[in-house]
Amino acid sequence: MIRKLSDKQRKRLHRKIHIRKSIYGTAERPRLTVFKSGRNLYAQVINDDEGKTLASISTLEKDFAALKANVDSATKLGEALGARLKEKGIEKVVFDRNGYLYHGVVKALADATRAAGIVF
Repeated sequence: MIRKLSDKQRKRLHRKIHIRKSIYGTAERPRLTVFKSGRNLYAQVINDDEGKTLASISTLEKDFAALKANVDSATKLGEALGARLKEKGIEKVVFDRNGYLYHGVVKALADATRAAGIVF
C-alpha cells in the first residue's frame, strides 16, 4: 500500500536525508536520534559502524507510560537516557534531530541529556 506524504512530512524527510549525509555514529561517539509521534517520544543511541542500537528509551516503557509527547516529558526522558548512557560508559554522542526543528520537545530532550553529563 503506497501512502502519499503530506508536504510537512516530505519536508522533514528531505531535512533528515540532508542531515544524515554528515552525521555518523561510531563506537567512540554513537548517534543519538530522536523520533516523535503525536502521542509518544522515542530516542535511541546507535553505533552506525555495526548497525546496532546501544541504548533506547521511549514513553511506551512501563516506567514512562504516564508521560506524553510534551516538553516536560521530554525533559524526564532526557535525564533518564543520560543516566542509562552513563551506566553503559557512553560519555559522548552525536545528536541527530532526525529532520525535526531544534525547538520544543527535541530541544528539551537534548538539553536534559546534556545536563545529565552527556557531551554532544
